[in-house]
Amino acid sequence: MNAPLTGAFDEMKAEQQNRFSGRLLELLDHVEYRRVESGEDMEDVARIRFKAYKMADILPLSGTMLIDDIDFDSHAYVFGIYFEERLISTVRVHHVTPQHRVSSSGSIFGAEINGFLDAGMSLIDPVRLAADPEILKELPAIPYLTLRVATMASEHFDVDRCLSLVKPQHAAFYRRVFDADTIVSPQKNCGDYKIDLTLLAARVREIRPWLYTRFPFFDSEPFERRMMFGESGMAQHTPLTVLPTARLALTTQSRSRAQV
Repeated sequence: MNAPLTGAFDEMKAEQQNRFSGRLLELLDHVEYRRVESGEDMEDVARIRFKAYKMADILPLSGTMLIDDIDFDSHAYVFGIYFEERLISTVRVHHVTPQHRVSSSGSIFGAEINGFLDAGMSLIDPVRLAADPEILKELPAIPYLTLRVATMASEHFDVDRCLSLVKPQHAAFYRRVFDADTIVSPQKNCGDYKIDLTLLAARVREIRPWLYTRFPFFDSEPFERRMMFGESGMAQHTPLTVLPTARLALTTQSRSRAQV
């Protein structure tokens, strides 16, 4: 491919990327994040998990699998993602440290996770990602809106890696969006899961500037992250819903660049 054609192709890709990011920012204007700590909200999470797991046939659909003890671990954070006040998806985020090793990925690939932790690293382990299958057809951007929680957690806790325990066919998405490295090649019928799984990890500190430039909807302001992941004892002072601050973060960055 000659230079003029290459330049035109790059410009086209950049324009498509800008349109995509703009569309995600528009969708984010209608999103609220809610940290799930009450039994009533956890029941709503269980319903979303049931729908998603039944559609994908990835876990036994017993009540103990839909809500488990790890949901209430001191380093676990369960969120509901609402679009126009409708629950569309959920995710559970684990802050994993050498001193606190509870995680879903660790229960499947313990040797690899312990290898990170024994080296002194800290991790974010986003699991139990589930989206309402019917709404996902209408709103295919749900994975991006949901995984934004993981990018915020990675920055808030200043971890070394963000994990992705996923089906092998989804690994390309995590490599493309988060430049994630493959830690464990695809393994068959892992643990309680009825599917093949692979484990990837993103070098979050290294990719953050690039990620926020390419996908500004992943960015956030510090006060949003504090509301999302603050101590439970602060819950009475924490709003029921947390509104995304990606646009504000983007404006702040633009102001900072203008002042330089």
